[in-house]
Amino acid sequence: MTSTDQARQVVHLVREVFGADVLAACLHGSAVLGGLRPGSDTDVLVTLRRRTTGAERRALVDALLAVSGERAYEGPARPVELSLVVHADIRPWRYPPVCEFLYGEWLRDAFEAGTTPAPAPCPDLAPLITMALAGNAPLFGPPPAEVFDPVPERDLRAAIVAGVPELLADLDGDTRNVLLTLARILTTLRTGRIRSKDGAAAWVLGELPEEHRPVLAVAREQYLAGEYGDWAELLPEARSHAAYIAEEIKRASSA
Repeated sequence: MTSTDQARQVVHLVREVFGADVLAACLHGSAVLGGLRPGSDTDVLVTLRRRTTGAERRALVDALLAVSGERAYEGPARPVELSLVVHADIRPWRYPPVCEFLYGEWLRDAFEAGTTPAPAPCPDLAPLITMALAGNAPLFGPPPAEVFDPVPERDLRAAIVAGVPELLADLDGDTRNVLLTLARILTTLRTGRIRSKDGAAAWVLGELPEEHRPVLAVAREQYLAGEYGDWAELLPEARSHAAYIAEEIKRASSA
């Protein structure tokens, strides 16, 4: 199954739960940034006409557990990241926006233990909607430009910087992705363009002092190959690199 086929399957599952209250669905993330790799998520954004119930959100979680990721109940698959928003919450645009529902494989253990995602403020929707508008890849309903307002630059910058402390806290457990995401944040701040993870890393590698290049190069190579290596021996260098990039992000965000 291709990533697009899987995305359409996800939209079908959403429509089974919400029916005519699904206004639109589109791709975002790697699929629209030209950086879809073997381990990339299938990123889907769905806009609803109304709010959800806890029972509906639970039903959707159960359906996604069956088709997403290596532990999918129906057999291994590409991981899915699904975000639901209510149209009235995001148009007209306001910051921080509310995410009605979020599914990602990093949350699987909690979902399998019975946790159901609830609506919550979500600054990450700012870059997500920006990517959806730029990618213009509708899966159902009208195109993104007819669904979303453009995200103001100040809100996009605020949103991506807001996630830095949480990324740094996850460094030891998810080193590859944290290093690549920090590179994407710095690139976006400096250029105003959201790149794929490997594209952002390539851009940053050209700007880095020599001592900070090796670990980012390793992260990029692993990402391109769809691999997660053992970072135990490289953690000191990864921490030093992450601290350096965090300072560069701080400087770029205040410029």
